[in-house]
Amino acid sequence: MPYQSIVDAIGHTPLVRLVMDPGLPDSVEVYAKLELQNLYGMKDRVARHSILEARRTGELAEGAPIIESSSGTMALGVALVGARLGHPVHIVTDPRIDPTTHAKLRALGCRVHVVGAMTGAGWQSARLERLEELIRELPGAFWPRQYSNPDNPGAYRFLADEILADLGSVDVLVGSVGSGGSLSGSARALRRSVPGLRVVAVDCVGSVVFGQPDNPGRLQGGLGNSLVPANLDRGLVDEIHWLNDREAFEATRALAREQQIFAGNTSGSVYRVLHDVARRAAPGTRIVGIFPDRGDRYADNVYSDAYWAERSLAALPSAAEPAEVSPGTEVATWSYAVQRPAARPRTLLFVEANTSGTGVLALELARRLDLEPVLLTDAPERYAGAPETGCEIVRCDTSTERALREAISGRFPRDRIAGITTTSDFYVPVVSRLAEWLGLPGNPPRATAAARNKATARGLLEAAGVGQPGYAVVRSAAEVAEAVDRVGLPCVVKPADDSGSNDVLLCRSRAEVLAHVERVLAVEVNVRGLPTARTALLEEYVEGPEYSVEMFGTGAAHVCVGITAKTVSEGPHFVERQHVFPAPLAEADATALRATAAAALAALGIETGPTHTEVRLSARGPLVVEVNPRLAGGMIPELIRLATGVELLEQQLRAACGLAPELDAVRDAAAGIRFLAADGDGVLASVDGVEEARRVPGVEQLRITAPAGRAVRAPRNAYDRLGHVIAAGDERESVLKSLDEAGRLLAVRVAGS
Repeated sequence: MPYQSIVDAIGHTPLVRLVMDPGLPDSVEVYAKLELQNLYGMKDRVARHSILEARRTGELAEGAPIIESSSGTMALGVALVGARLGHPVHIVTDPRIDPTTHAKLRALGCRVHVVGAMTGAGWQSARLERLEELIRELPGAFWPRQYSNPDNPGAYRFLADEILADLGSVDVLVGSVGSGGSLSGSARALRRSVPGLRVVAVDCVGSVVFGQPDNPGRLQGGLGNSLVPANLDRGLVDEIHWLNDREAFEATRALAREQQIFAGNTSGSVYRVLHDVARRAAPGTRIVGIFPDRGDRYADNVYSDAYWAERSLAALPSAAEPAEVSPGTEVATWSYAVQRPAARPRTLLFVEANTSGTGVLALELARRLDLEPVLLTDAPERYAGAPETGCEIVRCDTSTERALREAISGRFPRDRIAGITTTSDFYVPVVSRLAEWLGLPGNPPRATAAARNKATARGLLEAAGVGQPGYAVVRSAAEVAEAVDRVGLPCVVKPADDSGSNDVLLCRSRAEVLAHVERVLAVEVNVRGLPTARTALLEEYVEGPEYSVEMFGTGAAHVCVGITAKTVSEGPHFVERQHVFPAPLAEADATALRATAAAALAALGIETGPTHTEVRLSARGPLVVEVNPRLAGGMIPELIRLATGVELLEQQLRAACGLAPELDAVRDAAAGIRFLAADGDGVLASVDGVEEARRVPGVEQLRITAPAGRAVRAPRNAYDRLGHVIAAGDERESVLKSLDEAGRLLAVRVAGS
């Protein structure tokens, strides 16, 4: 099929097996990923991904200028993508830019700004100073920031996907390092499928990236740096090689002569290191090297005898094999160092949290896991007790992905971040998008977005043949009559993307349906001030007991932690009144519930972390009420902890950081929760009998969450609950007895009811 645009042609590069030294075992396979076969080079990928993401998030407006600092393939990639998408492109470069690249940029319609002299940190700093001037001169200009924008390494997950599609697996990845994006991004993505991947970085003598003294006069282009790029995650690298200019240029010429690949010196350097890695590899090893750019812009230096003579390159020493050195040793010829194991990143980012207590508890648990919790929030005062956890609190706009990106990239180097998560239903989709942006563990954004929007989820479940109630999606009042005809009466009407049973109503007449649909569609923002989908669902009213299936995705499978029996008011409002874990079920019913939940997760594409799938066990089998790609609410995780010893919230944090969850039960008991609520409308006067109820055997926790004097009502959603009692015991019967006794002692007194 032809590409719809020249931008779509980026990527899809060949992977070819190289003919290596005759002495190598045939089972040692060495491949070159020919990124030089992109339209201009490997960084076409970065330009496309960065620009498209900036347009998606609103950072780059239609027709706004793009500026970048580059003397090579990044400049060409930005020119290609920017021009095609209708953006004026400004490239800041220095006198080292080769005539071929300069000519291409002018031909593509770029404005090229060449700085005249080095400044404090060499040519890099001189270019960045001119770039800052352009930002001031061009309001609304977008700077892809290839050295610090996580969209740079993020672009290379597509390269990793291509390698895996071609080979299935790989043992060693070898790549050069300039901005840090290609090696960090591809290695991070590959390690999700190949945890044991060995990563070898290729740098040049005179580059500061891996601790060498800076030599701004080095001749190699496309790798090395006078600054340590923020996008480089040195913790991913197992081994580093340095080559001097002669060694790199010799290897580049050898690559053309021996493999018929006319490439730049970055590819040549990788080629030379591939020989050494292959020579030391065990039989059966599969090695891939990334070859970034072609050799046309190196014709007047790498491939020119006159240039060699002018620069006295032949006078430089050249090593036939690398010398192993300790990290930090200054080198002048081909050398390598094995990295010390990197310290595990410790910063765990939380985007907002819930306010039922789990949010603050998660911050405390992060500390116990030797993590440094950071709460990103637009309202720190929302979280009572958060400052006492010792977490860092960053006040920022959490309503848009763009604002969150700015807050994160401006404060936290990527190699410090262990993971990102949330305990609030509303922020699950944006967290998954941020995790993908940063290359962190998480669910696919399309999966969490589908689960969050119940209308989308219904369509996917239907396509997959998963049991669910009959339904209709309504986006305007004009669609109500047809929807009622399809679903029937009575039916349940609810928002497609709210939480806590908010605005869920059992309607028994067409007039009730129309009135409630109009009420749902009129809500433009939710309780957190985020925009709603302004979509209503009409669902068949299904009779039968309700359960929730608590699963935990490991990436390879979904483990069922257990099933919760739920007591829910039967309407017209559906509010959870009691949970008991584990649910008393016949094995056939339990098996059916687990299978239904697993099928629903597969249909939506949820892969990892905790999930909470609500199911009605109807006369025609299990029917999915909703799928939540997050930890259960209603204190269910606490019931699971009391009954099994598994701390699910802790496992969520572990999964967010890429650590294996610990899901094996250490005890076999039972636990339950009963929620307190008012019987009618009025003002809460008091809740009596609290201390007596706390003394009931088996009661583990009694919490009153509503203060006296608050306006209360008979429950219409979860926010109307006034507190809860949690009990635990060896058997379900003893738990229910404790809850009954505590409930008998408690009296909710409401004035005016």
